[in-house]
Amino acid sequence: MTVSNTAATAQKAAVDKGELVEAQARAFFADGIAWIQSHWLQILIAAGIAALIVVMLHLLRRWGMKLCEKSVGPAGWGTILGRTVAKTGHFFIIMVAAKLVSGYANPPEVIWKTINFLFTLAAVFQAAIWARELILGAIEKRTESDGYQGEALLSALGLIRLLVTFALFAIAFVVVLDNLGVNVTGLVAGLGVGGIAIGLAAQGIFADLFAALAIIFDKPFRRGDSIAYDQTKGTIEAIGLKSTRIRAFTGEERIIANKQLLDKEIQNTSLRDHIRISLPIGIAYETPPETLERIPAMLREIVEAAGASVARASYNAFSASAVDLLLEFDLRGNDWDTAHATRDRVMIGILRKFAAEKITIPYPTQTAYTAAPDGTLIYPWPEGERRPKPSRATENDSAQNF
Repeated sequence: MTVSNTAATAQKAAVDKGELVEAQARAFFADGIAWIQSHWLQILIAAGIAALIVVMLHLLRRWGMKLCEKSVGPAGWGTILGRTVAKTGHFFIIMVAAKLVSGYANPPEVIWKTINFLFTLAAVFQAAIWARELILGAIEKRTESDGYQGEALLSALGLIRLLVTFALFAIAFVVVLDNLGVNVTGLVAGLGVGGIAIGLAAQGIFADLFAALAIIFDKPFRRGDSIAYDQTKGTIEAIGLKSTRIRAFTGEERIIANKQLLDKEIQNTSLRDHIRISLPIGIAYETPPETLERIPAMLREIVEAAGASVARASYNAFSASAVDLLLEFDLRGNDWDTAHATRDRVMIGILRKFAAEKITIPYPTQTAYTAAPDGTLIYPWPEGERRPKPSRATENDSAQNF
């Protein structure tokens, strides 16, 4: 009995709702006919003005399309603006014209509300389309001007287009529902919870994706650059959505996740404007002080003759076997082949100059002495014979007692 009463109540409610919609439709048409009969002149004038507005907006849209067709090479802001204008929809143009002239024709309230609703619907979604085109155009301009290309970039832009479109149209849909009087609080909360769930489930993927976008837009390096991180040195071969491929100088290809790569300290050696080469040199202690004073000037002359500029040529420390001198010189540019050839010329020039000046670069040697239990030195030659002269008078001598 209860089920029958419920079904009857639902059927009656449906009938009442249908009758209400039918009554509203009849009232709409009746008011419309009465409005046309009493305001036909204003309606004709408004229609003419609306037609003129539609034509002007279509001409503007056509101008945007021609601007896109004439663009060659990387997209500029003019091309992006033209592409955005070209995406203006016909329905939006008609509703703009209707909204602008509706006040002059003084329509009935129901028609006025209908025009306002349709204009809001068209304006919200048209704004979403324009915003999408501007955002994607700005992204494409940034990437094209920096020389990014390839399959990874196309995939990234496709994914960005999908995410931007979904976000903008979701906002537009919520705005339209709010204008209809629908309580969108629960819907917004549901979208937020769903977004959090998806983000947690794909946390690693999204981390690498946003790291790839950071590489594209922040530009710490690009394809073809030589970089160094940790103990790895190589050339960037490809930047993907998930990982970056690096061809090491030793020949192998190394693949590293984008997020892991950006977490490291990266040295972009392709951006250096000069190469600095360091040469530590040891000078024998037997060298006279007057000669030691002339050695830095000798080294400067040798480096400048090889086409480099000296950054430092000075003594550094007293080591076990020599007086240490540090030579550092710079070469403009980033050509390591030239740098290696220049280093070779400098090193050979130093050896020639030192040979001519009788300057010795000593070997790291040691002389060991053996002592008896009473402390008397035991020499490796018979007693009474003359002690041979050592080849290095001031080398590092260490005594070992047995």
